[in-house]
Amino acid sequence: MRHFGKLTMLLALAIGALALAACGDEEDGTGAGSEAAPAADSPIAIDDVDGTDVLVDGDGRTLYTADVEEGGEILCVDACTSFWAPVGGSDADAQAAEDALGADVGVVERPDGDRQLALDGAPLYSFTEEGPGELTGDGFVDDFQGTTFTWSVAAAAGAAPASDSGAGDSSPGY
Repeated sequence: MRHFGKLTMLLALAIGALALAACGDEEDGTGAGSEAAPAADSPIAIDDVDGTDVLVDGDGRTLYTADVEEGGEILCVDACTSFWAPVGGSDADAQAAEDALGADVGVVERPDGDRQLALDGAPLYSFTEEGPGELTGDGFVDDFQGTTFTWSVAAAAGAAPASDSGAGDSSPGY
């Protein structure tokens, strides 16, 4: 009978430890490692990539804007989109991202009719040469169909811009 009591107590302790581990961080209510996961239906989130708080997509890929598109006019088309993937989204996606991030997120229409998320009017892209958690496209310069693009990381509000990533001038000349 005494052996059964110890076994029951060990089982109860093990279950309690598992329950506590699943609770996550009580300070902000999130579980460990959930910082990059988009909040409640938001297609984008804030994550720390290389010491900079940046916007990332649902896969954890860093998001960027192009200097020549800051007014919302889409110039990255055709070959450009094979390197810089547009972040698609609807009005509902933009609203969810805006609510989650406290940033001005909207939608712009691409020349092909698709809709793309934009931060402060600048269309958002991921760099296809990067994986999740990488930040190599900041400051990247390239030329597509006679238009020169300089790409900047989409930093979270109040975050300092990323330092020189060493990406340099790619100049593929498409």
